[in-house]
Amino acid sequence: MTITTPTPTTVVPTDAELVTRARELKPLLARNAAQGEKDRRVVEESIQALTDAGLFKISVPKRYGGYETSMRTMLDVSAAVAEADGGTSWVVTLTNVCNWLVGLMPERAQDEVFGADPDAKVSGVLAPTAQTRKVEGGYRVTGKWYYNSGSHHCTWAVMGIPITDVDGNVVDQGCALIPRSDMEFEDTWFVAGMRSSGSNCLIADDVFVPDHRVLSVPPAIGGHYPTEHTDEVLYRSALIPVLALVLIGPQLGMGRAALDFVIEKAAKKPISYTFFTAQKESTAFQLQIAEAARLIDTAHLHAYRAAADIDEAAVRNDYPDHLARARVKSDTGYVADCITRAIDILLSAHGAGSFAEVSPLQRIWRDSATAARHAIVAPAVSYEIYGKALLGIDEPITPMV
Repeated sequence: MTITTPTPTTVVPTDAELVTRARELKPLLARNAAQGEKDRRVVEESIQALTDAGLFKISVPKRYGGYETSMRTMLDVSAAVAEADGGTSWVVTLTNVCNWLVGLMPERAQDEVFGADPDAKVSGVLAPTAQTRKVEGGYRVTGKWYYNSGSHHCTWAVMGIPITDVDGNVVDQGCALIPRSDMEFEDTWFVAGMRSSGSNCLIADDVFVPDHRVLSVPPAIGGHYPTEHTDEVLYRSALIPVLALVLIGPQLGMGRAALDFVIEKAAKKPISYTFFTAQKESTAFQLQIAEAARLIDTAHLHAYRAAADIDEAAVRNDYPDHLARARVKSDTGYVADCITRAIDILLSAHGAGSFAEVSPLQRIWRDSATAARHAIVAPAVSYEIYGKALLGIDEPITPMV
């Protein structure tokens, strides 16, 4: 593998500039959305346009020409892309957060990914569904990882593994950074929503992974990362809060898109079997719109508070304590809760036409409902974690806080 010398970018776009770039792609991304669903992968034209716009660089270190932005920017870019298509936004989101994970690793690993290819795209699955064998200089890894979003487009993948000693005993849990070229592919993504995310299965068969490309998860959960570049603020952000909160960026955009669509149609769409020739004339409809809009606004407020908690702590180089991290988890679940409730209201307000195949509402509904059930987002679990933290109950139900 040829490694190029990292060259810092001279101009880093602002959050607003990156959001503008995403919104400028909306006609293209929306036009390709139906084909992406049919293909069960994002159309390559869309991936290339997003790449050209730099929207896969927002969490790549500046040392490699990336933008090294913030949690808030990751949310805003994902949301802007989701205004056009939820599945495309999911691929952008997961790629960016997995690129961020590489930024936590030793510089040698980062060089192999972004030094060799500044446009590298990393996918990932954290569940340790693999077997490992300790060998000199690293591990031999065999496993299958399902629901690998962006699997068609990635050049590397961060995969959950058990870390074993020389006797085969599991002593730790880790993430292994593996070239996509070292893995096989199994087409398994047949789902009701997020179809275009291409979340298929990647397979490793006795692949060697050197030590410097293995991240130990328990220390990382506590904020101890192996990167030598401790001055880089983005890579001081709290691990699980970032991994959780980033997943509701697409929800924010899908909620806005659903609300805008229903409002746009309200002036000309009648309410069947009533005297209303336009939905907007109905007080009942007005109340539904107000409630949905309020839920979407509430989702944004909680998402942005959580992003600020993460970003401001990273700037201070102050790793959030358990209670602060638990609140981010709760905020994450609540955003998903608010958006799914808002979309349900909008479906009822718009009427049965919401479920026509030609309506973007039905795809927003399916994509949002599927993404909201991601295990890291799960609202009920997130609320329990926060409630226990508030009450000082030391009975952990998951290490993922």
